[in-house]
Amino acid sequence: MGNFESIPSAPDQNELLAKYDPESRVRRFAGAKGWFVGAWLAAFSIYQVVFSIFPAPPAQQHLSIHLAFGLGAIYLLFPPGKRGDRGKLPLYDAALAMLAVAAAAYWVYHFDGLVSRIGNYSAVDYAAGAVVVLLVLEAARRVVGVPIVVIASLFLLYALFGGFLPGFLQHRGYDWDRVIGQMVFTTEGVFGTPLQVSAKFIFLFLLFGAFLERTGVGAYFNDLSLAIAGRRVGGPAKVTVFSSALQGTISGSSVANVVMSGAFTIPMMKRLGYRKEFAGGVEAASSTGGQIMPPIMGAAAFLMAEFTGIEYWSIALAAAIPAALYFAGIWIMVHLEARRVGLRGLNDEEMPDRWEVLKRSYLLLPIVVIIVSLMMGASPIRAALYGIASSIAVSFFRKDTRLTVTDFFRTLRDGARSALGVVAATAAAGMVVGTVTLTGLGLKFANGLIDLSGGILLLTLFLTMISSILLGMGTPTTANYIITATIAAPALVQLDVPILAAHMFAFYFGIVADITPPVALAAFAAAGIAGGGPIRTGIESSKLAIAAFLIPYVFVLSPELLLIDATWYETLIAVLTATVGMFGVGAGMIGFWFRPLRWWERVWAAAAGLSLIVPGWLTDSIGIGSLLVIALMQWTDIRNKPGHSNATQEM
Repeated sequence: MGNFESIPSAPDQNELLAKYDPESRVRRFAGAKGWFVGAWLAAFSIYQVVFSIFPAPPAQQHLSIHLAFGLGAIYLLFPPGKRGDRGKLPLYDAALAMLAVAAAAYWVYHFDGLVSRIGNYSAVDYAAGAVVVLLVLEAARRVVGVPIVVIASLFLLYALFGGFLPGFLQHRGYDWDRVIGQMVFTTEGVFGTPLQVSAKFIFLFLLFGAFLERTGVGAYFNDLSLAIAGRRVGGPAKVTVFSSALQGTISGSSVANVVMSGAFTIPMMKRLGYRKEFAGGVEAASSTGGQIMPPIMGAAAFLMAEFTGIEYWSIALAAAIPAALYFAGIWIMVHLEARRVGLRGLNDEEMPDRWEVLKRSYLLLPIVVIIVSLMMGASPIRAALYGIASSIAVSFFRKDTRLTVTDFFRTLRDGARSALGVVAATAAAGMVVGTVTLTGLGLKFANGLIDLSGGILLLTLFLTMISSILLGMGTPTTANYIITATIAAPALVQLDVPILAAHMFAFYFGIVADITPPVALAAFAAAGIAGGGPIRTGIESSKLAIAAFLIPYVFVLSPELLLIDATWYETLIAVLTATVGMFGVGAGMIGFWFRPLRWWERVWAAAAGLSLIVPGWLTDSIGIGSLLVIALMQWTDIRNKPGHSNATQEM
């Protein structure tokens, strides 16, 4: 626990993370400072685990301690700017860390007094509350970025001065004391649902991911993906798709996924002939999709369970088919690109020993434990604890994965470190929720959105998509989802969209923002590894992830994809037609099927694919008929050309 460091990675990985991921711009201490910070973070993890097993203090006290741990660590670890000596701790940050701990823990010191004077707080109470608000905003700026601070500040200003606004946005207006009381001394603001979910669920699953990473599961995912997909046409890119889907189960960050797996997969793709931008695009699109891959999805999925009142396992189960279609779409386009360029799979020398991979399959047991626990009705808290315990147990199966005492405490430290961004984001986003609750903005915005779209569902979906992508360009998925779930999803629900479909729609497009230019952090990180142009890499990743732009519309129009009120037959038909449709769209985007497609064939194939993705017997018939005609035309063209091979083989 001496030197503070992230989970072991190469220096270039740390540089990329620091450049594109604000959560990775940390000071690295040595000596006594490193020991102190490491012990603080380990204590944070121990506190969370202990009070997940035993009854926790009253909610306000528990959340206050959770926030105090998080804010204290943030001011110790994160410098105020991108530059500066990250090995030194300025006195002002040490003072801010102590002030943050004291202010955030105000509920602990004065719990009985605050409860006794609800609605009649003292000047000292309001001053402490104001300090909490300011320190949370600054912590969020350091860890998450400026956009979330701007958004939260705008909502606070709206609460204060909304009485002066015209039209439907106007409310009666609130003074500073009322706003501070709402944000700090209720369970509707900073200590509201987002931070509650961080303390109850998200922290434990991030700690679970840290234990999996420490026991070597991340490296095993790469070897397993190689063993399964390496020899196929365009093998390295298919390995990327498969390994990134697996990596997404232990990391909720698109950028972190890109850097962890991309350092291994992108050079391999380039070596076998993939273009730099395409290689980076494959990694970015695949890694971003990791956040929608059950059973352990991104942190926002736990928030969705809390906002919708739907059990987490039901959400994970509902997300399974859309996630499979997302990765199927990328896999199809990777295959077609490989056939178009003529790229081979890996040879025997480049493949891992399959027997060795099989012998290490025990590393997957913790994930199996999580799935089985959730299926048997265990709460997410219990499932996470079982997963942590099983990951510790399986580490002792072999000497090279066995956790030492030092490894154990470093993992506790790294787990808490990975949670700091979530703590800051949920605390800041809680101010958005608090403002919406105080002013009734959610209903007003929903009504305004419906009025703007004329009550037309497709137009309302489009406007929600645009707002989610714009918000997501500067905010993490967690904060993005909180905002859109609060102000946009209600509009969809008013138009009779099932609540799960409405929230999943906002969730998907918040994630897609990570690969959508002009601000596409996951794509930019992939470009940094591949050496390609950031914007061109972002365009490639958006093209490869076209499924993510289409599938949310499909499951709103055809809720059986989310297993909502559907028979197995209806679900099967929807999945099959959507998969074939993805092939048509993929062929149109790549420009190849059995042979290169002419421009009008590309348009026709993409349109046919889209008609299959849109539910309905008429559109399905048109799509299948069109794709059959295109396939017949191509087959007729190449039947006397033996040099051509079937593009659909070795998928």
